[in-house]
Amino acid sequence: MGLSEKVALAIFGVFVLGAVIRLFKTPLKLALQVLGNTLLGFGALLLVNMTSAVTGLSLGFNLLNALVIGVLGVPGLGLLLLVQWLFST
Repeated sequence: MGLSEKVALAIFGVFVLGAVIRLFKTPLKLALQVLGNTLLGFGALLLVNMTSAVTGLSLGFNLLNALVIGVLGVPGLGLLLLVQWLFST
C-alpha cells in the first residue's frame, strides 16, 4: 500500500467519521443532557440526605431516584417524598 492510498483511506475515514457524528448528534446530545440532569439529581439527593437531621426527610441515594429528580426536577423530588410518605404509613 503506497502513500497515496494511505492518504486516500485517511480522507475517506475522516468523511465516514464526520457522517457518523452528524448522524448520531441528536441522540448523543440527549444522552449527555440526561446524564447531566442525573448528576444534578444525585446532588439534590445528597443535599436532602445531608439536611435529614434537621428536616426529618431522607431518600435513598440510588440511580433511580437520581433519574426521577434529574428528569422531573423539583416536582420529581416532591413525587419521591410523597411516595415515601404513602408507603411508610
